[in-house]
Amino acid sequence: MILHTEVIGAGEPMIFLHTGLQTGSTDFEYQSEYFKHDFKVYKPDLRGHGKSYTNDFSNFFQDSTTDLLDTMEHLQIKKAHIVGCSLGALVGLIFSQNYPHKVQSLTISGVLPEKPSNWLEAHQRDVEQQSKILENQEVTNYFNSLHGEGWKQFIYMGRNVDWYPFKETSELKMMNLPILFVVGEGNVNETKGAIIYPKLNKHVRVSIIPFAAHLVHSEQPEIYSKILGVFLNKNRIS
Repeated sequence: MILHTEVIGAGEPMIFLHTGLQTGSTDFEYQSEYFKHDFKVYKPDLRGHGKSYTNDFSNFFQDSTTDLLDTMEHLQIKKAHIVGCSLGALVGLIFSQNYPHKVQSLTISGVLPEKPSNWLEAHQRDVEQQSKILENQEVTNYFNSLHGEGWKQFIYMGRNVDWYPFKETSELKMMNLPILFVVGEGNVNETKGAIIYPKLNKHVRVSIIPFAAHLVHSEQPEIYSKILGVFLNKNRIS
């Protein structure tokens, strides 16, 4: 499917991939304004989010990478800098593994490099929190207005204990492209990537940002954007 995509700015193509239950217009807002003067910024809604309507989450990550490829071809983007957090980072990572020729650089945050030892307990807590979302009529009305009713399938997908693509997040060894891994110091399981990823791949650069956790780009937007800017400027399209 062709993803609904907002476009601002001018310059080299740069694609922001939003977190779960956000959209291209509600996430990476600071970064979009920050980079629009030097880059052409694309902000797609991932499948089932925003105006990219679908109820099909059966093969979410692989379908999402195909969606992104189709969207890039539709918009005539030959190659782009891919930036994502959490769900968007997972899509960006798998997209880069499947279609490396379309990626100039990859920046990810909010990613688990390996399955935590307490994964079952953490997953159960997430399921309980997500169930409370579905029980809150005010919250469900908000998400209905933002995504249509298909967003509930995203919640149901997360109930599967094996939904997280740990195989893909642990396999950076063969990726021959510039990668920036940004992590907030407050998430212990994610910070392990600062040690694991550079050992797997010499192309990985790491930044650990203080006073931030899972959503580092929104918790410390200025620091995140400056670090991302340095990385992008060193990996311009020639």
